[in-house]
Amino acid sequence: MVVYLNGEFVPEAQARVSVFDRAFLYGDSLFETMRVCNGRIFRWNQHLDRFTRSVEALQFCNPVPPADLRRAARQLLEENAFTDGVLRLTLTRGVGPRGYSPRDARSPTLVMSLHEAPLTTDEAPRWRMITSSMRLVPADRLAAHKTGSKLFQIMARLEAEAAGADEALLLNTNGEVAEGAGGNVFWVRGPVIYTSPTAVGVLPGITRAVILEICAAHNFIVKKRLTKVEMVKTSEAMFLTNCARGIVEVAMLDDHPFPGNELVGRLRRLYTEVVHKECGLGVPTPMPATAS
Repeated sequence: MVVYLNGEFVPEAQARVSVFDRAFLYGDSLFETMRVCNGRIFRWNQHLDRFTRSVEALQFCNPVPPADLRRAARQLLEENAFTDGVLRLTLTRGVGPRGYSPRDARSPTLVMSLHEAPLTTDEAPRWRMITSSMRLVPADRLAAHKTGSKLFQIMARLEAEAAGADEALLLNTNGEVAEGAGGNVFWVRGPVIYTSPTAVGVLPGITRAVILEICAAHNFIVKKRLTKVEMVKTSEAMFLTNCARGIVEVAMLDDHPFPGNELVGRLRRLYTEVVHKECGLGVPTPMPATAS
């Protein structure tokens, strides 16, 4: 696999970053994960807009102008003959003197790498989740940014895996439902689709935004609501969204099973249609409906 590193395309084995890079020492970095379909990057502009906001808000230095970055991303896909999977963009502050102050870190590191998409089957996945003991802080300034400091989410995922679950549900310190360790969450009751407002301390996900666009276009009822986990468990269905997997339905939260709601299957089909259309493919073959 060829990797883009600081303006050069190099074999993966030769893509080296200093052990004194601040991303390695402190997690001092930003990243974006983007879906690649049919050799095209889905929603590049939205990802780059969020990335640029984070660069400015957290005072990073991006050494590559946006237009050049897009050309480099396209060339990276071509160099690897890569058509389907995930592109990760990572920016670090680079090497600087030891200590938390980034004042003298003046040589940022910028990497783009490609990764295979998660394995899929003909049947739509249904995950088991647990409620993590980790707690987010509401209105955390860093919540709106994809930083490399992910130990919080890693600990939540370890907790889920130890319980035999696929994913962890994160609450904030007020006990309100926030997000999954690796994606935004929605739940469905009757004709209404609910999700957490970003003010509870969640990342404004790009896939989440696409789902909200689809709901608006098809007149689905959406409510952004502060909710306790007990209320989510009274819903008929729950699902996660992230770039790599799109929509993943939740079969069980803790020991509570969800019977299902046909809106989840409809949203999954509509989301796949949007991805395929924007990436130059035809309308996909419908996936088998999940049990409800």
